[in-house]
Amino acid sequence: MSIRETRIKNKILDYLNSLPGCKAEKRHGSQYSEAGAPDINACYKGRSIQIEVKRPEKKPTPIQLKRLREWQEAGAVVGWVTDLEDVKRMLEELE
Repeated sequence: MSIRETRIKNKILDYLNSLPGCKAEKRHGSQYSEAGAPDINACYKGRSIQIEVKRPEKKPTPIQLKRLREWQEAGAVVGWVTDLEDVKRMLEELE
């Protein structure tokens, strides 16, 4: 993971955790976590939100897209984003 991607994630986490009714955390990959799990796990006003963060020139891998689909099929709001503005648009669609 690049420094730039880490900065994007940190900005998103800071923003989400500043919102009333929102809790967000970075998902850390390990031998115990599922391959391709989204980077950010959040709950906003009772809705599960799963976010994959990528640098602007990158796209999610097939396994990452599969995991996002699985979360979506379970009722979560999902998306892959390249900046904080993408996240803000996701939340606007919830309103």
